[in-house]
Amino acid sequence: MNTGSILILPGDGIGPEVMAEVRRIIDWYGDKRGLSFEVSEDLVGGAAYDVHGKPLADETMEKAQGVDAVLLGAVGGPKYDDLDFSVKPERGLLRLRKEMDLFANLRPAQCFDALADFSSLKREVVAGLDIMIVRELTSGVYFGEPRGIFEENGERVGINTQRYTESEIARVARSAFELARKRGNKVCSMEKANVMESGILWREVVQKVHDAEYPDVELSHMYADAGGMQLTRWPKQFDVIVTDNLFGDLLSDVAAMLTGSLGMLPSASLGAPMENGRPKALYEPVHGSAPDITGQGKANPIACILSFAMALRYSFDQGGEADRLEAAVEKVLADGLRTADLLGEDGVQPVSTSEMGTAILAALDASL
Repeated sequence: MNTGSILILPGDGIGPEVMAEVRRIIDWYGDKRGLSFEVSEDLVGGAAYDVHGKPLADETMEKAQGVDAVLLGAVGGPKYDDLDFSVKPERGLLRLRKEMDLFANLRPAQCFDALADFSSLKREVVAGLDIMIVRELTSGVYFGEPRGIFEENGERVGINTQRYTESEIARVARSAFELARKRGNKVCSMEKANVMESGILWREVVQKVHDAEYPDVELSHMYADAGGMQLTRWPKQFDVIVTDNLFGDLLSDVAAMLTGSLGMLPSASLGAPMENGRPKALYEPVHGSAPDITGQGKANPIACILSFAMALRYSFDQGGEADRLEAAVEKVLADGLRTADLLGEDGVQPVSTSEMGTAILAALDASL
């Protein structure tokens, strides 16, 4: 049966290498589990600029609007550093997020037991960690007006504006509460209501949505700076964290490093439901394009593979199959296989990108 449609945008650097392993996983689900996906592929980032003179062609944007899920590899690289800001590779990703109105960015921080010693924190602090940060993605200080660098009283002034509407806060709060109901049923909302009016509004709206629609979910509030401290003190106190664009950017990277490797983590960016009831969605690994190892077979494909697991769960209602894929990754890591970025034990030889993909496929076969 046709499970749904996927647009693959491998992008730049190691993007095509890690996405090749995802294609193998997708094919496995078609062959072994009867999940047949309609898959198309196109260009984004520097790869798109090289062909079209822009980081995302209009035709590609149109395709992205019409599929159930977009899988993106990575964008950017030193080759494009001197381009005008308007056509830098990253602008392609930002256009996808903005025009698809992907307002809720889901960043899990999960520490596999086999990698607990890779964290800079003690094993007992991070082993078994499983939290989700929900970051508002399309508003806040990154998009607010006025913004820019201006002349004022004979010197330059840089201005960015933190701006949120009630509806923008309410919709990302609902996403967090819905997620919490499927997890530990706890949400911690983080802002700076002590010094920012936007923080006061954020706290009021999140509380209002909770009281009216999700009274069964445990809700707490915390200042974002205290939240950063608590994430490094005892992260297991959290289940779902919901926060704004700027604080979410910072806190999700803090949480990522609790797990020991930024290159291990997936993400999902979700929008409003389409006509078929599925949310508009883009899935991507947290890591960058890693131009220094491109083409060497050293890239870790796990973050990209786990991003597809998130697609199975949130776009295709295949939570059981997502669990299967995540368990296969955990099995491979428990067996001691490591790509070069995860080496920390004497005498362990790294496996290549494709060898890691092959091992995960073998673990999937063993799960049947």
